[in-house]
Amino acid sequence: MTLADMTALLPLMVLAATPVAVMLAIAAHRSHALASGITMAGLFATLAACWAVWPSAPRPVGDLFIVDRWALFYMGLVAAAALVVTMISRGYLERRTARREEYYVLLTLAAAGAAALVASRHVVSFVLGLELLSVSLYALVAYVREEAIGIEAGMKYLVLGGTSSAFLLFGAALVYADTGRLMLAPEPWGPLTLAGFAMVLVGVGFKLAIVPFHLWTPDVYEGASAPVTAFVATVSKGAVLALVVRWFGPLVAGNAGQDGTNLATLLSALAVASMFAGNLLALRQENVKRMLAYSSIAHMGYLFVALLAGGALGATAVSFYLVAYFVTTLGAFGVIAALSTDRDADRTEDFRGLYRRRPWLAMLMTAMLLSLAGIPLTAGFIGKFTLFLAGVGGSLWLLVICFAINSTIGLFYYLRLVATIFKREGSAPAPAPVPTMAGIALAALGVLLLALGIWPGPLIELVRGLTP
Repeated sequence: MTLADMTALLPLMVLAATPVAVMLAIAAHRSHALASGITMAGLFATLAACWAVWPSAPRPVGDLFIVDRWALFYMGLVAAAALVVTMISRGYLERRTARREEYYVLLTLAAAGAAALVASRHVVSFVLGLELLSVSLYALVAYVREEAIGIEAGMKYLVLGGTSSAFLLFGAALVYADTGRLMLAPEPWGPLTLAGFAMVLVGVGFKLAIVPFHLWTPDVYEGASAPVTAFVATVSKGAVLALVVRWFGPLVAGNAGQDGTNLATLLSALAVASMFAGNLLALRQENVKRMLAYSSIAHMGYLFVALLAGGALGATAVSFYLVAYFVTTLGAFGVIAALSTDRDADRTEDFRGLYRRRPWLAMLMTAMLLSLAGIPLTAGFIGKFTLFLAGVGGSLWLLVICFAINSTIGLFYYLRLVATIFKREGSAPAPAPVPTMAGIALAALGVLLLALGIWPGPLIELVRGLTP
């Protein structure tokens, strides 16, 4: 590996070195403040490395990685999201468990796996990154061992995640047996390649939680701690979707060939099913984390509209929408974490009369919900508008109509929770004081949410130049 290759991989190397530094610090002196501080420093350094490498992109690194601006943008997004989760987690862990330091090792390992995913251009790097992300998440989901529901969620995620990985690996093996190449979308397509590609799609569909591979989502969201749920909902899905756009986007865009047409039809069906199933099931939920879980399934369906539209407009729409989704989802789960005491504040009753008890948290949660609903002056509105433009530009009229219908359905359950927040005070106990680091993170997310909704131009200009 040359010096130029090592320079290109600097963000990934810094991020991979962070859990090692945390482990060495734990071995020398167990300190929650020290472990979280090293984690935050490593994530800040990763963001700085992405900025430093940006002018020299793109650069292929061997057969495994391609460090282009698409990869660097998503590495930065992963690092920023992990930084927010770290800030939210610090006060949360102080109240919930005595074992705190190892949490940051697992968190940074998962972030490193996600960063490897977005730069992958080979099945080997894809699988290694995905498994590093997944195995770390299995432990993170069950990390707070004081609650049985967390252990149950971790076991479900482990069993189903292991099954999906088996499908993905066997599918990649079939593709290799048919073509002699470890590529997921080779042409021409033989019988083994078609079967292998279908199995790979099962594995990817599980990670994205699209219908019909979504059954794990509500149980894992409910059972995991609020900061971990935020990480699963953003970093895990965002990294996989970035890879899907890079690998599958050129194949489905413009329905390239008969195989591309068949794949586009299949993905369109999955998108419509995810939109309707996610929103209709969310209507029935009284648990806020389960509601957001089903909502996330619908949002993955929305993102498939831009994936199927393809081209520069589709890639721009995916990138902007993912940033808006990251900000909004991290903010919503951050509020849940801030309100949590001896258990997660994830019941609807926990939010009854919140405006009277914690006005600024109530306003922040309201802004996040309105953004998820796509209300103007929020990042979510601009994100949905870019998806709509991408769908219209790609003449995906059926998907655009379904997108509009489901956005309207989503309004109901988001506004229902908003109404609960502003109702008379119920029987919910007074929330604990918001930890300082979590307060800073939530304030920054709130400002960013409104800034992207009012002045989205700079981010749109940035993501417009990204090509997977």
